[in-house]
Amino acid sequence: MASAAEQLAASVNFGALSKAKELKKKIWFTLAALIVYRLGTYIPLPGIDSQALDDIFQQNAGGILGMFDMFSGGALSRMTIFALNIMPYISASIIIQLMTTVSPHLAALKKDGESGRKKIIQYTRYGTVLLAAIQGLGIASGLENLTSSSGPAVMNQGLMFKFTTVVSLTGGTVFLMWLGEQITARGIGNGISLIIMAGIVANLPVSLVSTLELGKTGALSGLFIIFLLIMSVVVIAFIVFVERAQRRLLIQYPKRQVGMKVFQGDSSHLPLKLNTAGVIPPIFASSILLLPVTAMSFNAGSGPSWLLDVTSLLGRGQPLYMALYVAAIMFFAFFYTSIVFSPEDTADNLKKNGGFIPGIRPGQNTALYIDHVLTRLTVVGALYLSLVCILPEILIAKYAVPFYFGGTSLLIVVNVTMDTVAQIHSHLIAQQYEGLIKKSKLRGRI
Repeated sequence: MASAAEQLAASVNFGALSKAKELKKKIWFTLAALIVYRLGTYIPLPGIDSQALDDIFQQNAGGILGMFDMFSGGALSRMTIFALNIMPYISASIIIQLMTTVSPHLAALKKDGESGRKKIIQYTRYGTVLLAAIQGLGIASGLENLTSSSGPAVMNQGLMFKFTTVVSLTGGTVFLMWLGEQITARGIGNGISLIIMAGIVANLPVSLVSTLELGKTGALSGLFIIFLLIMSVVVIAFIVFVERAQRRLLIQYPKRQVGMKVFQGDSSHLPLKLNTAGVIPPIFASSILLLPVTAMSFNAGSGPSWLLDVTSLLGRGQPLYMALYVAAIMFFAFFYTSIVFSPEDTADNLKKNGGFIPGIRPGQNTALYIDHVLTRLTVVGALYLSLVCILPEILIAKYAVPFYFGGTSLLIVVNVTMDTVAQIHSHLIAQQYEGLIKKSKLRGRI
């Protein structure tokens, strides 16, 4: 049986990919959808002075504006219809997930199967529209107050500008939400994640060119650039290794008797990922730290002296910023893990199905044991996230490296790439199984 499985896995290659017509259609649809997304990141909002806006973003590239511009693939700095990107949808999804722990209605929907899942998705869509409208109004009001050396960012201020900006930004976010769902349904899956990754990867060539330009001018040595490239490969390999790491808990099922036959007890594994929280902790930590820093930097010139001191202490690369960043990542790693994984529900499901962990009594003791193992894994996972996210910050602060691939973006790209490869691999294996079934049916008829 094992040799047959190995032969099947070995037969999944690029030749099989060329034969999988359905998979090719999915890949082409996904690529076409991503091209549409990238074209939309160059459609500007009406009434914006692009030169003034570019000056403002260059002054605040290290704040939260720079981080969100990275996720949007430069759409925010160009202030296009996709400036909000898909972030309101992600925020709405996280809020709904948090609400399922405190709202009995949402908790019941979560356990209600497919119908409950559809209702939760619908609530998430409504929340996306609401958040996008609020953020669009905030951006419109903020743009009217921004002025650079070349003049104000908005040429014709007023109610009409606010209305068109809110409608354009909300419509852009809703379109991206729909596009992501189409990629998930008709493409290769992970539509929302692929949109975010496309925005991050789009500006990677610019980052590489700017790094090489620093080497050409002598600001960075050639050996350091080579070291930077090697280190990037090592970090990516380390991320892949950790993201695939998991602790498997042995689950035993007792013997059962059906009629006169006695079936032996089966066994399986409960996999617990080392990094259960994924990329959410770095995103939350960055947003919480960079939001007040960006707000204070806007008012530091006209505000009190203590405001300038606080802004400098919380600047990227400063020791206080690093310490708070690590602390926030650790906190959100534990917080989000407790939201997405419930040891009590897992223990109850095992008990209902007759499964148990050897040496551990079913029920509450099993829940406590799973929680103990998960807590130790989360500690290691939080340390891993902190290391991956702090290392680029040190390089940026100490060597002034235009390292566009920060820790958060690197984690997103690697995770989405791994998930996409897994999706393609599963499609190919399904194609192989369909071919084997068809051959067996033909042989049976002969």
